[in-house]
Amino acid sequence: MGRRRFTPEFKLEAVKLVKERGVAVRQAATDLGLHENVLRKWVRNVEAHREQAFPGQGGGCVPTTRRLPGCGASSPRPRPSATF
Repeated sequence: MGRRRFTPEFKLEAVKLVKERGVAVRQAATDLGLHENVLRKWVRNVEAHREQAFPGQGGGCVPTTRRLPGCGASSPRPRPSATF
């Protein structure tokens, strides 16, 4: 199982539960199946950046140094050859 990705809309709705409806972060995170610290980070991002808090799309390929299927990113270092 890989890293889960959430849309900006989902994140904003989760933050609204906490900020506008007064639901405790712990309860909202549990209800949404999130770790409490993830939701706290989203709340901080919204407080600091407002509408620009989540500029990504919540999906797609992310730059990496490892090769991911379908992403085309590859490791910059050569693999050692196996010698027996």
